[in-house]
Amino acid sequence: MKAQSEYSVRQKSQRLANLKNKTAELERELDDVRMLLRSELDEPSPEAAYYGEPSQDAAYYREPAPEAVYYGEESTPRSRTETLINLGRYSSYRTGLSRRQQAAIALILLAALVTGLCIMLSRGGASWPASVATVQSEIGKACQNQDVVSEPDQVNFACDQATRQVLWVFALMTSGNDASFSDAATGRLGLEPITPAQGGQVAWSLNLHHPYNPFNPIDSLQVAARAINSIIGGATVTGAAGKSVIQPGLESIASNCLRYTGSAALTSRAGFPALCARPVTSLAGQGALVADVYQRWIVGAPPGAAQDAAVLFENTNNPGDPQVQAILKQLPLAKHAA
Repeated sequence: MKAQSEYSVRQKSQRLANLKNKTAELERELDDVRMLLRSELDEPSPEAAYYGEPSQDAAYYREPAPEAVYYGEESTPRSRTETLINLGRYSSYRTGLSRRQQAAIALILLAALVTGLCIMLSRGGASWPASVATVQSEIGKACQNQDVVSEPDQVNFACDQATRQVLWVFALMTSGNDASFSDAATGRLGLEPITPAQGGQVAWSLNLHHPYNPFNPIDSLQVAARAINSIIGGATVTGAAGKSVIQPGLESIASNCLRYTGSAALTSRAGFPALCARPVTSLAGQGALVADVYQRWIVGAPPGAAQDAAVLFENTNNPGDPQVQAILKQLPLAKHAA
């Protein structure tokens, strides 16, 4: 963990140094373009040396005005010939952007680039801990198991492409995204915040290889995904008497659905846990659901920790958010990479 921390700090420092060097380089180029534009504005335009309409015959240039001079030189047949060689026919000035226009456009573009880099630097190059990318890759493999959905309602919040960040958020908060995590006080092993015995029970329904290995990140994430989906969608299990017993999930409660979707309406079928009639699509509704799952999964978890999980979930694409940075600094196992 210490080596990983030092590597992460060096990587972040190098990234900031590269951004600062790039900003300085662009600022120098911006100054050059400003000087070029100022020079263009002070110099006479080549067009001012010409008059009349171009001939449709063999004329390749316009006759200069008798007293006209081009850049300080008198207009002579030789100077006109040199002008044609160096600048082309008069009509070419009309077919594209002038140097003055090109310089102005370049100035605008460079200013925009410098502004963007300054904004990035002002944010301090905030990013998620390096371990997040590793777990994201492992989630992609774990979610290929089609058995992670809840039974029988087929809820798949944990592995849906739009919400699967819940897996690495929970792993980050409870184990620092460390697949070899071990907590003697709680008996937890691996990424998912449940005991090996509970994970082994879930593993049977996933058709995993046996015995279940909590230190295998793919196994651990599959168990986590199935557990999260069952907490949300409920499950039908076989009771002691051999009869099916319906275990309701978070979406089986009307008041929860009102918080998640804005509607308390439920849909239900015989032998199936009830579900919210409307899908949970808003970010705020998904965040509320994530907070409730966290408290159901981590028995005794304080509301503040559940809310932290929701904040991280909702800011997946914004690690520089002040709330996110404050949360990361409070996580012992993630503090080094915040």
